[in-house]
Amino acid sequence: MEVEATRQTITVNKLVSTKKETIIIEGDTIVPDVKPDILNTIDTAGNVCIYKKETLDGKVRFDGCINLNIVYLADSDSDSVRGLTTTLDFTQMIDVDNCMNGMSLKSNISIKNIDCKVLNGRKVNTKVTLEVEVSVFSNENVEILKQINNIKEIQTLNSNMQINNLVGQASCRASAKDNISIDEESSLAEILKTEIKLLNCEMKTSYNKVLLKADVNVKIMYLTENGEIKLIAANIPVMGFADINDVSENNILNCNYDIKNMIIKPNSPEQHSIYVEIEFEINCDAVDTLDITLIQDMYCPCMNLKYNQKEVTTMTNKQITNNTFNIREKISVPEISNNKIYDVEITPTINNANVLNGRIVYEGELKLNFIFSSNDNKRIDTKMYTLPFTFNLDNNDINSNKVVNTKVNCINDEFVIASDGMIECKVDLMFELEMYNNTNINIMNEIDIEENNVNSSPSMIVHIVKQGDTLWNIAKQHNTTVEEIVNVNRIEDPNNISIGQKLFIPRFNRTKIGNIA
Repeated sequence: MEVEATRQTITVNKLVSTKKETIIIEGDTIVPDVKPDILNTIDTAGNVCIYKKETLDGKVRFDGCINLNIVYLADSDSDSVRGLTTTLDFTQMIDVDNCMNGMSLKSNISIKNIDCKVLNGRKVNTKVTLEVEVSVFSNENVEILKQINNIKEIQTLNSNMQINNLVGQASCRASAKDNISIDEESSLAEILKTEIKLLNCEMKTSYNKVLLKADVNVKIMYLTENGEIKLIAANIPVMGFADINDVSENNILNCNYDIKNMIIKPNSPEQHSIYVEIEFEINCDAVDTLDITLIQDMYCPCMNLKYNQKEVTTMTNKQITNNTFNIREKISVPEISNNKIYDVEITPTINNANVLNGRIVYEGELKLNFIFSSNDNKRIDTKMYTLPFTFNLDNNDINSNKVVNTKVNCINDEFVIASDGMIECKVDLMFELEMYNNTNINIMNEIDIEENNVNSSPSMIVHIVKQGDTLWNIAKQHNTTVEEIVNVNRIEDPNNISIGQKLFIPRFNRTKIGNIA
C-alpha cells in the first residue's frame, strides 16, 4: 500500500574531519644589485596569501605565497639598516580523512616561525614554518518525516527539538585600497616591513545578500633617505557582498577572510605616501534554527508497518560569540630600558583550553618580538619576550559536550617605557568562539504497509510493568494504543508508571476498513 506522508527538507552542515598540520616553505633569495651585501639579518616578517584552496578526495590543496620582509644589517662602513622583499610560492597537499571533492572547507594558515640564514653576502636562505588548521564539512539535503496522512490508526512517538539548518554559502572578492601618507619632512628610501591584520568585522543581511565590512590595519616600517627608521599605521575599510538566497537577520552568520594578493609600494617622492592594495576572498555561511517535530518510532495496531531508519549527524545549538581579554602587565627587558621601541610583533598562542560547564579556561602566551633602537635612531635590534596569560571565559551555554572552536587575534596594543625602565604592556585580545553540539537523529524512510494483521489476542490481558517499560513500548507490544491503555486504567500521568503495576490492556478495535483515508 502506498503511504502518503508530509515531509520537510533540511540542509545538514556536518563536520566531516579536522586536521592541524605544520608545513615548511623554504627558498633562497638573491640580493638585488642596487642593494648592499648582507652582514646579518635583524628581523624577518611575512604575510600569507592564498590564491586557491580546494577539497579533493582524501586531500586538501592550497596554492599561495608568503610575502617576506627581511630587515638586515648592511655590510658597509656605516652599518646601515636595509630591507629586502621576497616572495616564496607554494603548493601544498594535506591528507584529510573522509574528505571528498567539492566539500566545504574552512581553514586558517598562520606563520609560526621564520628562520633566515645568510649563505653569503648576496644570498639568503629562508625557512618559514606555517601552521595549517583545516575543517571539512559536508552539506546534505535530508527529508524529515513529519506525519502520515492516509492511515488514521498509525501511532507515532514524537520528539520536539531545535536543529541548525544551512541556509546557504557564498564567497566574494573585495579590496582595500588607499594611499597612506608619510612624514613630509623626510623622503622615503625603502620599505622595511609590513604587518596586516583584520579588525572590526561586521555582517548585515539585506535582500538575499550579506554585507561584509571590516577594517584592514596596515602597519609599515620604513627607512628614510637620511637613515631614520619610522613607523606608520592606518585602517583601510574593505567591503563586499555575498549572495545567499533567503538569508535573514535572524540567521547565524560566519565569515572568513583570506588574503589573495597584496601590493605595497612607495608612490613618487613628491606624493610622500605609500600605495596599499590588498585583495581578499571572503567566504560566508548562514545558518538558521528550526523547530522540528521528529518521529522517533511508529507502528500500526491493525497493519504490518515496515520502515527503515537513517542516522544523521547534525549541528544543534550553534552560537558565535566575541569576547575581549585585556592584558595589563609591566615587564622588565633590560636591553630596551633606555632605548626606543619602534614596533612589537605580537603572536598570541593558546596552549590549552579546558572546557567546563559554564566556563573555558584558556592558558596561553604572547610572543613579543620587540624591535628597538639606540638613541641615535639609526641602529636597530630585536628582543623576544614571552608573556604567559590565563583567561577565564564565562558563558552559561558552554559545557563539556559542546564542540568549541576558538580563534584569537590581537586587536589593540600599546607598549610604553616607564620612568623606572619597566615596559608597560597593554594588549587587547579578541577571542572568537564557534560553539555547537553534534547531535545524532534518526530519520524515518522507506515506509511500507503490508497485509492486515489478524489480531487473535484476548479482548483484555493483564501486563505487569517491568524495568524499562513505557506506555509506548507496552502499547506497541500488544498492538493497541497508549490512549486506550490510559483510558481503561484511568492513568493521570502517562509518564509515571511503576514497576510491578498491573495494567489492563484492551485489544485494539478497528471497526471498519474505511478508517483508511
